[in-house]
Amino acid sequence: MSDIAILIENLSKQYRLGRVGTGALYDDLNRWWSKIRGKEDPFLKIGETNDRARKGLSNYVWALRDINLEVKQGEVLGIIGKNGSGKSTLLKVLSKVTGPTTGRVMAKGRIASLLEVGTGFHPELTGRENIFLNGAILGMTKQEVNRKLDEIVDFAGVERYIDTPVKRYSSGMTVRLGFAVAAFLEEEILIVDEVLAVGDAEFQKKAIGKMQEVSISGGRTVLFVSHNMASIQMLCTKTIILKDGNLLHSGNTEEVINHYMRQLEELSTNDLANRKDRVGNQLVHISSVRFLNGSNHSELEIILSGTPVLIEFNYTCKDPETIKNLRVAIAFSNILGGESFVCDNFYIGIPLEPIYPKGSFFCFIPKWPLNKGDYQFRIHVESNNTILDRVENAGKVTVEFGDFFGSGFIVPPHLNGALVEHQWFKEMSANLNES
Repeated sequence: MSDIAILIENLSKQYRLGRVGTGALYDDLNRWWSKIRGKEDPFLKIGETNDRARKGLSNYVWALRDINLEVKQGEVLGIIGKNGSGKSTLLKVLSKVTGPTTGRVMAKGRIASLLEVGTGFHPELTGRENIFLNGAILGMTKQEVNRKLDEIVDFAGVERYIDTPVKRYSSGMTVRLGFAVAAFLEEEILIVDEVLAVGDAEFQKKAIGKMQEVSISGGRTVLFVSHNMASIQMLCTKTIILKDGNLLHSGNTEEVINHYMRQLEELSTNDLANRKDRVGNQLVHISSVRFLNGSNHSELEIILSGTPVLIEFNYTCKDPETIKNLRVAIAFSNILGGESFVCDNFYIGIPLEPIYPKGSFFCFIPKWPLNKGDYQFRIHVESNNTILDRVENAGKVTVEFGDFFGSGFIVPPHLNGALVEHQWFKEMSANLNES
């Protein structure tokens, strides 16, 4: 047991919907009466699985249910699962942001957490002051924090703003500083949620490298939540899957990811109109997505690289008059979750209003930019920065070789991912003028 960093035994977390606190006085008296008689809390006998896709009969839900897990010192544990599966709740319990309803957690050493943008930061304090504040919360002396200060500031890339109040930071700056503080202060356990997705690609690469460094060189334990399977595969030695608050699968990262991807593939074959695992207020609801030949508008089962593709989004809208600044996006990624490209009407400044109670949006791609392989996509619809409809793993497309460059050559299969239109010249000035 000496090599165990975190021990989780029979951990459960229950929430009551629509209430803050334990609820009515009647509920508290029931709990108290059961306790003095040596009986189980009556409200632990009720409650439903935390399945957000269906309406329940009880006001109580189990965000986590009977989780048992051991995490060894120096291990990098990946935690994956759909939205609402309990990942963030588990990290909050481990970080002592909230307590368990039943069960217990034992951790060996100090824990530093990065659960959301600005975790542990006081908005009125400067970046420098917040670094010292976080160090003090972890039990470090001012001298210990001073030794790490330059490294933290350099890694976060916020030297110019280090004496500016954090409330004036962008979300990217905040998450960079938050990660740097969590990673460089000398805690034994580092907990990182999906928050790294806020940062740019360069910072994500640096952050993953740092987590590898602290686990391998420093012998520290890392718990990492991400929807990006490539990052999980690169970083984690062991991975678990959570589903509806239950620990569904645990083991070797590659094996667990394969299991998870099979689940997602089954999910993506479901009728999009009836998918319940969606996020948003559903004022606009995407009922189907079709891929059409860009020339004759026939429906495509397989897409050839380099061919024109028209994507049709069919929707229903409950209240068209309220929809302003509509944003519709579709993002394609490989089977490990590594994003390949995004189409977004906001990026190119094309408005989509007015819309109607029922209709379609269209996105035209002149030359399909992906090489041979299977790709999944997610859809995202928002209005005035409010999410209307978002579905992860909304569907799958299969791509076959095509003459992308019009050269008569097929791009080799090992060059998967995005293809880029480009030109070559022997004499720059003359050819550039001609083009």
